[in-house]
Amino acid sequence: MVLDLMLIAVAIALNPLPVMAFALVVSSSRGVWKGLAFILAWLACLVAVIAIVLGVTDGQPPPPRSPPGLAGIAAKLAIGVALVIYGLHRRHRMRAGAERASAPDGPAPDGTDGAPGGPGPEDAPAAKEAAKDAGGLWAAAGLAVLVQPWGMVAAGAVTVLEADTAHWESWLALFGFCLVSSAVLIAAELYIVFAREAAQARLLRLRQWLKDHADQAIVVLCLGLGLYLTAKSIFQLTG
Repeated sequence: MVLDLMLIAVAIALNPLPVMAFALVVSSSRGVWKGLAFILAWLACLVAVIAIVLGVTDGQPPPPRSPPGLAGIAAKLAIGVALVIYGLHRRHRMRAGAERASAPDGPAPDGTDGAPGGPGPEDAPAAKEAAKDAGGLWAAAGLAVLVQPWGMVAAGAVTVLEADTAHWESWLALFGFCLVSSAVLIAAELYIVFAREAAQARLLRLRQWLKDHADQAIVVLCLGLGLYLTAKSIFQLTG
């Protein structure tokens, strides 16, 4: 369980979409407080999922070959297959967009007539000014819920079925899952707190870079995690 949870947590932490949203939030006015609201809502989602699963299992993992245990493995298999399919879909869409962009006089995938990466570095100040009009703390919290990679969180929830709360190792693994899943966001928030001006500029540049490479990252994360979950679930079902 521990290895699975940590791998899922790393995949969640490296997902570019939440990081892009967080970078925009913290670069707005009252960015530190909005970033804190974002992180608290993000953590609340993870804790709520874990609490629901532990409430269902009463903190005791189902026996390996029992119907609930087999159902949990089957659910993990389904999530793994779904992640693989989604990763392949994103890869196909990415390649199709690249082919359209390389066609003579063809528009870029983002609907512009220039480079496919979207707005360039010169647009960062405009993006920063637009971000100042973003909503308040509740909007930042709601955004954290919306950009949560729920497919990966669902994989974590199914893995939590194996947690035995009678042992402190399980509690440590659950805490580590929440911490690692939020590590990038927490690091960015601390950076904003201690070096606001430099952090805002660098986070906006990071957001632009992630925007240009988001598809590649999502494909790698979904395929890697999906194939791992699929292979391990098949082994557990047939072993």
